[in-house]
Parts: sequence; C-alpha cells; structure tokens
Amino acid sequence: MVDLLQYEFMRNALAAAVLASLISGILGPITVIRRSVMTTGGVAHGAYGGLGLAWFVGWPPRAGVYGAALILAGIATYLNRKAPDRSDSIMGILWAVGMAVGIIFTDLTPGYGTELTSYLFGSILTVSSSDLAVMACLALASIGLTIFRYSSIEAFLFDETYAATRGIPVGRLDWILTVLTSLAVVAVIRVVGLILVIALFTIPSALTEKGSRSLASMMVRSTLAAGTFCMAGLWLSVRFDVTAGAAIVLIAALSCLAAYGMKSLR
Repeated sequence: MVDLLQYEFMRNALAAAVLASLISGILGPITVIRRSVMTTGGVAHGAYGGLGLAWFVGWPPRAGVYGAALILAGIATYLNRKAPDRSDSIMGILWAVGMAVGIIFTDLTPGYGTELTSYLFGSILTVSSSDLAVMACLALASIGLTIFRYSSIEAFLFDETYAATRGIPVGRLDWILTVLTSLAVVAVIRVVGLILVIALFTIPSALTEKGSRSLASMMVRSTLAAGTFCMAGLWLSVRFDVTAGAAIVLIAALSCLAAYGMKSLR
C-alpha cells in the first residue's frame, strides 16, 4: 500500500481515515455517554432526504445533506429539552421518513448519481480535497470545543442537573453538541457510508468505555481504536478490492466481540 501513496487519491484516503478517526474518537464518547445514538442515527439517515432533494432540484448534494442535518439537529435538540420521553420515537419516524423521501427523489431524478451511492455505502478512495477541508474544520471544531469547554462538557454529560447549578448553559451546550455531532456524522458518511456510520461512532467508544478513567482518556483511546480500524479497513479494501467502509466496521465489530469474549473468560 506504501507504493500507492504516490497517487493523490490514496493520500486523500489516508487523510480522510485520520480525520474520521479524530472526529469519531472525540464525538463518539459524547454520543455514547449521552445515550443519543438513536438521535445521531436519525439525523444521519434523515439527512438522506435532503441529499435526494438536492440531487432532484440540481443543488450541490453537500448543501442538501448538511442543510437537512442542521434542521434535524434543531428538531432533536428541541425534543431533548421539551419531550425527552418521546424523542427516540419521533427521531425514529424522521429516520424512516428522511430515507423514504431521499429514495423517492432519487427515483425521480433522471439518471443515477454515483455520488448518492457513495453517501450510502461510503467511498473513502474517492474523497475529494473539499471533503477533506470540511472534515478538517469539523475535527478542529471538535478538538477546540473539547479543550476549551472540557469541564463543562464533562459535567453536562455525567450530571446535567449539577452542571446547571454551576451556571453552565446546558441548553446551549446541548444544542452545540447536537449540531456538531450531526454535521460530523454527515462528513464521516463519505468514509464509511450512511448505513455504517453510526458503528464508527459507537464501537470504538463502547470498546474503550470500561477501561477509561475519565472522558479525556476515553476520547484518546477511542481515537486510537478508530484510527486502527480505519487503517486496517483501508488496507483490506486495497488488498482484496472490497468496500472500505464495510471492512472498517467489520474489523471494529470483530475487535469488540473479541474484547468482550476475553473479558468473559477471565
């Protein structure tokens, strides 16, 4: 695979793997601790409706998918604050409706866009420089927010009531984290695909949660785990000509199963 580094597409793929690992390694633990996997999945899949609409009317696909993600993130934040008991069920509905709308608009679009396929199943080997720029911005935003607001985020995640008594603006922080995670998930879709993106945000975090003594250590370990999975999956993709996203997630899942199996034998 080293010989392939002379090609731009391979360098872009490696950069995308690193950036996806940083994003999922930082925001994945937040998603798992908040128990907002369903919300994140609803935003990611619901955004497919925006993608299909953009393709149908001739807009840039990125505008449609990110616009839909922002709208759904706003809905998710409102539900989390005003109707927490119903948020999962409503996000599940939006998940299904978004996918249905996206599929219908895709069917109505003359021809078949290969970019739509790359959003569904991922295409790390065709990641463009503009995709990398978006991912880099989101990675920097995730790192910056974590560094400068670490104590507030930690208090909010583990005890929201206590965080509020300390004067932390929990409502605004909830909105920021939801929006950032939603945009990040959409960006990482280019690497592993819409169908598998939630796995990259949850498996490394689930794997490292038990042995982590703090949120920071969990983020670092999740980032390293995600990076290992992405690099191994990319190697399998090049070596055996298989879909990179599926290979990444399969390696992550097998690693998680192996870890739990070893713990159960102790």
